[in-house]
Amino acid sequence: MYMKIYYKIIPLIFLLLMFSNFSFGQSIKESLVKSEKKMFDRNMKLAKILYPGDSTIDVTYYKLDLTITYSPNYLTGAVTVNANSSSPGLKTFFLDLKDSLEVDSIITKGKKLSFTHANDKLSITLDTTYNTGASFSIIIYYQGIPVVSGFGGFVFDSFSNSKSYSIWTLSEPYEASNWWPCKDTPADKADSSDVWVTCSENLSTASNGILQDTIDNGNGTHTFKWKNSYPIAQYLISIAVSDYTIYTNYYKYSESDSMPVINYVYPETFTSAKSTIDKVPNMIKIYSDRYGQYPFLREKYGQAQFGWNGGMEHQTITSLSEFDEDLEAHELAHHWFGDKVTCADWQDIWLNEGFATYSEAIYFGASVNDTVYYQIIQQDMVTAKSAVGSVYVQDISSEDAIFDYARSYAKGAVILHMLREIVGDSTFFNILRTYNSYPGLAYNVATTADFEFVAEQVYGQSLKYFFDEWIYGENYPQYTVKWNSQFAGNNIYDVTVDVNQSSNTNPVFFTMPVQIKITTVNGDTIVTVINNQQNQQFVIQVNSLPRYITFDPNNNILKNLTTTDSIDLTKPASFSLEQNYPNPFNPSTNIEYSIPVQRTGYIPVKLVVYDILGRQVAVMVNQKQSAGSYKVSFPPTELSKTLSSGIYIYALTAGDFRSVKKMMLLK
Repeated sequence: MYMKIYYKIIPLIFLLLMFSNFSFGQSIKESLVKSEKKMFDRNMKLAKILYPGDSTIDVTYYKLDLTITYSPNYLTGAVTVNANSSSPGLKTFFLDLKDSLEVDSIITKGKKLSFTHANDKLSITLDTTYNTGASFSIIIYYQGIPVVSGFGGFVFDSFSNSKSYSIWTLSEPYEASNWWPCKDTPADKADSSDVWVTCSENLSTASNGILQDTIDNGNGTHTFKWKNSYPIAQYLISIAVSDYTIYTNYYKYSESDSMPVINYVYPETFTSAKSTIDKVPNMIKIYSDRYGQYPFLREKYGQAQFGWNGGMEHQTITSLSEFDEDLEAHELAHHWFGDKVTCADWQDIWLNEGFATYSEAIYFGASVNDTVYYQIIQQDMVTAKSAVGSVYVQDISSEDAIFDYARSYAKGAVILHMLREIVGDSTFFNILRTYNSYPGLAYNVATTADFEFVAEQVYGQSLKYFFDEWIYGENYPQYTVKWNSQFAGNNIYDVTVDVNQSSNTNPVFFTMPVQIKITTVNGDTIVTVINNQQNQQFVIQVNSLPRYITFDPNNNILKNLTTTDSIDLTKPASFSLEQNYPNPFNPSTNIEYSIPVQRTGYIPVKLVVYDILGRQVAVMVNQKQSAGSYKVSFPPTELSKTLSSGIYIYALTAGDFRSVKKMMLLK
């Protein structure tokens, strides 16, 4: 769902040692064994998930046979529910259905069942007792005007430009029961579904799966029979009804095979929308290359225009208010993350929305360039900083709490970007492909613990610290970084970097691998350190005079940062005489040297050039100088024509400091 709103590498063993304080005290194997147990226990955990559905049944199939009239607005339905008993001695159970809809009767095996309907629950007494695993089937006949709530549910709408009808559904998170009886929780997917819609003959209906038949009823109505053969969550079942222009293009997934991409477009918007619609097959390819093949290849990918201001990833038939490229990219990505693998509970909604938001950056990075990818991530970071509370949603009582954009969308996307930077590109996309195809998760439901388990399996290392602080924790690190450098001899400088984090609530501070770029007179050095203490000091050696440092140079970490230079960059920390450049040279070269702060303020400095026989060639500097970095050019103009090829010596004397180096002139 999308609401429309306008270097030097540290050795691996060092990284492992740095992590030992918080995650590697036990072996990787022990850590992954514990993760295996998490996966083994997931069914028990799912039973404890906060959701409104009846856990005594396991739904296997839904069939919605609906008749819809406009003027008057009315819905008449017969919904078939096939289910298995999940408890011994099952005699009664309930489904979710809003009280605004009247239930006429419930039938099984040709017999009427007794029921009560109150407080938006339809309580049903079965014909007999069913033991665990036993299956049964019922048909619920009902009628009425669906209530509109949340993001919609079921809406009789009109499209003012065409003066026509638009009837549409949007059931996420709790509104499926606004218009049909179901187990209104994503935790229990049906194995398959059918949707039959009877409506006026001048209208078309879009729904999940494949259109198997369209029947002319001979009374001014048509019946559209849609069949979905994949597991599906209740909130992903949908209908969209209007006088659509239907436009089909294709996603070619092999040399000889293709899948239809079917678009249901309001007639007056088709011309302007077509160019964007035609980009969708390439979107499918980009995601398939990175996440694994499009998950519903046997059926279709579809897009249907509807009246809500945004988009909704109804399985194989996305609903869109308009055909914007970013909106289409977001909803398409949900078919891997949200439809194929669905969050088991709304507390883990980031598994749907964070992944789809991140995929927008993936798509535009692939279709435009990497610069655009990073621009989108930086925009998400700005938004993510306003997130309140943990990404794991504590309060799922309202749509606003679940679908908080800063938290569930933007911060969720940034978390995936940070994970990618930690594990590396190849491993990251392997994690996503494995998660999307993992047995027990593919075409099923998942929790954050499941995703963490898969990520650790693929990465081969514990990521508990990362998930604990970024998914279950709050806020983001507030860094204060100070640095200085000291000459260590033999052209080596010790760069001392102090990293301090302000105290947070949960966690108290963030553990993260961080890149530090040290810019020196001879170029850049990038090191990765593991910041796993609230106040921590790192000493990094470089082989030329440091100018400045950049903490997290690519801005890959969600953070606030204050950097303080502990030294004046115009006042070096030590004496130095650098190797001239270029060397060999012709016709001239540069000689750089540095003078540190002196108690007297100034110091006598002499820079002299000699030939190989020790004869003085030129005095380049002979004066008192204050602390700073200096550069002179050799030879002076008056000597440039008289010097011959060969080796020359240059010597710096500054107080007690003396240094000599060689250089070569080639003519």
